[in-house]
Amino acid sequence: MSYTASSDRYAGMIYRRCGNSGLKLPLISTGLYQHFTNSDPYDNCKEIVCHSFDLGITHFDLANNYGKPAGSSEEIFGRILNRELKAYRDEIIVTTKAGYDMWPGPYGEWGSKKYLVASLDQSLKRMGLEYVDIFYSHRFDPVTQLEETMAALDHIVRQGKALYVGISNYDVNATKKALSILKELGTPCLIHQSSYSMLNRHIEDGLQDILTDNGVGLIVFQPMQRGILTDTFLGGIPADKAEGLKEFGITADKVEKARQLNVIAKQRGQTLSQMAIAWTLRNGKVTSALCGAKEAAHIDLNVGAISNLDFSEQELLDIDSILR
Repeated sequence: MSYTASSDRYAGMIYRRCGNSGLKLPLISTGLYQHFTNSDPYDNCKEIVCHSFDLGITHFDLANNYGKPAGSSEEIFGRILNRELKAYRDEIIVTTKAGYDMWPGPYGEWGSKKYLVASLDQSLKRMGLEYVDIFYSHRFDPVTQLEETMAALDHIVRQGKALYVGISNYDVNATKKALSILKELGTPCLIHQSSYSMLNRHIEDGLQDILTDNGVGLIVFQPMQRGILTDTFLGGIPADKAEGLKEFGITADKVEKARQLNVIAKQRGQTLSQMAIAWTLRNGKVTSALCGAKEAAHIDLNVGAISNLDFSEQELLDIDSILR
């Protein structure tokens, strides 16, 4: 049975302008980093994408290396887009990235023009698209001159293979320089993608201010901090998984903080994960929160976060007190 999008798909979503651009993004974007690979049932992947769109989520975030094997997430998304959502392509923002290891040899990762251009060509082929809406340099390359990496992004836009460009995982100094180079080239940086959560506030040390001052949007990933800021570990960390989870920063100390934060979430009428998402969006500096989903029901939970984005001064003080 062919898919028909919900007629009221835009009724409940909120959209924020991305920096100084004319592009708006939904407050909740769907990331396809996890649970979207060859080992996942295709129908479940399709339901995640289609249900997201039915709820007004117009933005789907990928990267060349997502999935097992790398690239499979793009292939699956492309199949869904072309089979189910082709009629709605102009209502959808597709993003992908390049920067991490993709193929053998000296041209398969980092930030050279050779790699970035070739990688996007491969991504477009996997997704069956002529262009993506946003293409990112996925990480700063400490060896390649930043001028080359940014010139590659500019070249890609001028080729018509991406409408906008962004950077991801760039620190403050690299971000400053990247924004300046792109501005001079005439292809301004649209957006920066960075990790951010109540337990990971590094972007507050200057990066947010730089982006705001330069009219650049900000989309954040891991707002639920690898599951710590959900109900997954509130009952404790399984003893047989504790050592492995420690590598991902999931510790008893952080779980205890999560339990205390959960009390505030309940008082707000939210789940812990919803409060965690809402907190990242609280002051308008974040354009969109990037959230994954294992099943369609998780999309409902994620979108539910935007029903209460206001935090009282006391709530923010209480949260900061827990996080100290």
